[in-house]
Amino acid sequence: MSLGPFTKSGALSIGIELELQIVNRHNYDLMPCAPDLLRLLQGHKLPGVVTPEMTESMIELATGICTGYDDALSQLTEIQGALVEAANKLDVGLAGGGTHPFQHWAQQRIFDKPRFLQLSELYGYLSKQFTVFGQHVHLGCPDADTALYTLHCISRFIPHFIALSASSPYVQGEDTGFHSARLNSVFAFPLSGRAPFALTWEDFERYFDKMTATGVVKSMKDFYWDIRPKPEYGTIEVRVMDTPLTITKAARIAAYIQTLGAYIRRERPFQPQEDDYLVYTFNRFQACRFGFDGTFVDPATREHRTLREDLIRTLVKLEGHAADCKSDVALRELLADVSARGNDAEWIRAVFSREHHLPEVVRQQAGRWMVHTNEPHKSA
Repeated sequence: MSLGPFTKSGALSIGIELELQIVNRHNYDLMPCAPDLLRLLQGHKLPGVVTPEMTESMIELATGICTGYDDALSQLTEIQGALVEAANKLDVGLAGGGTHPFQHWAQQRIFDKPRFLQLSELYGYLSKQFTVFGQHVHLGCPDADTALYTLHCISRFIPHFIALSASSPYVQGEDTGFHSARLNSVFAFPLSGRAPFALTWEDFERYFDKMTATGVVKSMKDFYWDIRPKPEYGTIEVRVMDTPLTITKAARIAAYIQTLGAYIRRERPFQPQEDDYLVYTFNRFQACRFGFDGTFVDPATREHRTLREDLIRTLVKLEGHAADCKSDVALRELLADVSARGNDAEWIRAVFSREHHLPEVVRQQAGRWMVHTNEPHKSA
């Protein structure tokens, strides 16, 4: 199968996908209710779409093309309202968070859709274990070579996105010690990890042709890379984030990615090279395990500092670009998270330390996602 041409899109436009937990309101375990939610949403005119995911206790929403933070938050709010209305009719809850803290993978049902059934046949139990919940952000690029340059520049900020969105400390009823345990499930898939180092579309097409010739892949959907090009949309897709607990946080993270894209496009601050990836897996692990307190190794200078320090430096450096992108409010709130409030994983642990009951944690998570006032909550 040919890779196809890279579609031109609006430079620095963004789109957001969020995978959500569907929970019952009795003990707040996952509920296989996606088919019923989708049925109730039929005929609704939305700025984006709501679609099924791998198992029936998940549902995905996606915005349309957004110009920036305000547009993204407006679209997310409208889709959220329709989803909450449908969920209330079914007496179920919807929640953010990268993992459900006490669900058991063996109890999940694969959604009855050909692609999901094929993946279940291929990957076995990994498919049900993939009942985890992530945020993906698309960033528009004017041409294919710009997309690949941006992809390899933004790859050094992958630990930032992980730590900012981290919301999956609990798995199967246990505290994993990670801020983002969700990504451990993603890394189990054989075609996960980083994209190959290619800076021209010709080189990338050559790689894709070699991979399809092996019979291992048929399309770009078969790659579970942290960032991947999406030629049919004219975007790169950043895929490492846990689903945040609020749509406001999701929009802020998308605004950060857009602002980084503007910085990279206008200043061209990096000359990507293969050796940048020497510390990539280490930095990614540190963010998953320790959040803002993880160690970050600068790919260019090899300097060690905390991820918190690197995030603060970057957010301050981006102030001028943030003003241009009208994302300055969003980035100031992210800076407050890094400096003082903490991330969603810390909030989840703080709730459990008070309540000592994981169903109550999920109840409060659903309460946060299903209200329209998504202002910051302190983690303790």
